[in-house]
Amino acid sequence: DVQLQASGGGLVQAGGFLRLSCAASGFTFDDYAIGWFRQAPGKEREGVSCISSSDDSTYYADSVKGRFTISSDNAKNTVYLQMNSLKPEDTAVYYCAAVSRCSWWRSPDEYDYWGQGTQVTVSS
Repeated sequence: DVQLQASGGGLVQAGGFLRLSCAASGFTFDDYAIGWFRQAPGKEREGVSCISSSDDSTYYADSVKGRFTISSDNAKNTVYLQMNSLKPEDTAVYYCAAVSRCSWWRSPDEYDYWGQGTQVTVSS
């Protein structure tokens, strides 16, 4: 079975940090790019970042650029999202998902597999 297990969420004060993990199984990890999305209550799902498996190219939403870093450990089939300088507006459920490439990484419809999400809450 295909699984994307997102973890690492929690409650943190503004200015703090969290590291999310996305552990993948059930498909050929090297054939896919991994993206992170987030969805706050009442808002649409928003693309946060994507990392390409072929060349480790990375992509970020403007709202997180310079604060978040995506990385991949192919030996562990795991992608990480290091989130620093967190703001209350970063509060959301964060999802990881697999896509063939990052070319259309902002579009949820392009993704083949989704994880279950992990809650991130940033208090002011």
